[in-house]
Amino acid sequence: MVENLEYNSLRPKLIILEYGRHVQKLINHCVLIEDKEERNKMSRAIVALMGSLQPHLRDVNDFKHKLWDQLFIMSDFKIDVDSPYERPKRETFLEKPEKLSYPQKNHKYRFYGNKIQLIINAALTWEASERKTETFLLAANHMKNSYINFNRADVKDAVIFEHLFEISNGKVDLRNSGIILAYFKEVVKKKKPLPTSKRTKKKSSFQQNTYKNNREKYQVQKK
Repeated sequence: MVENLEYNSLRPKLIILEYGRHVQKLINHCVLIEDKEERNKMSRAIVALMGSLQPHLRDVNDFKHKLWDQLFIMSDFKIDVDSPYERPKRETFLEKPEKLSYPQKNHKYRFYGNKIQLIINAALTWEASERKTETFLLAANHMKNSYINFNRADVKDAVIFEHLFEISNGKVDLRNSGIILAYFKEVVKKKKPLPTSKRTKKKSSFQQNTYKNNREKYQVQKK
């Protein structure tokens, strides 16, 4: 009996772990069936079994298509059956995805966010107008709000205008414009103190009653 034992270290590696070894054995057996009609019949039964083992996949689009693709993958693309979908190719799963280039963004002033750069770049493409000027003013006010909220400290308008000049590559210069941005107190609001929880109130009341009772007992004993 000891000779019939199988150890996982000696078993072939599972292709898709979620379905377990029994489903893998059924697929391996289906590959070896000579009668194609029998193979088709058994493959449909295996796909139905796989669907019952993965009920969360029912919410996925093309649920059946995914199961049939997994059937071919688990058979190492050796199973010859009539699938209701296009047969997947091994090469499709061996292709490496294209390398994604990381977006080049200004990380020097992270507290301003990435959107402010997009707004400034978009406004720079507009023709000179009141709308363009107001957009730059709104951008400067937003930058001041972001700076204060991140650093929790006041900042001079000259600093914001200098950062705006740098972010816009010298195309937006408000350094000597005499514009006054939103005042510091209008931006930073004091945090409200947290309300005392009911549990804390009960505990405080219990402590007061305990102290009162102990005090009365002490006075009785003293008399």
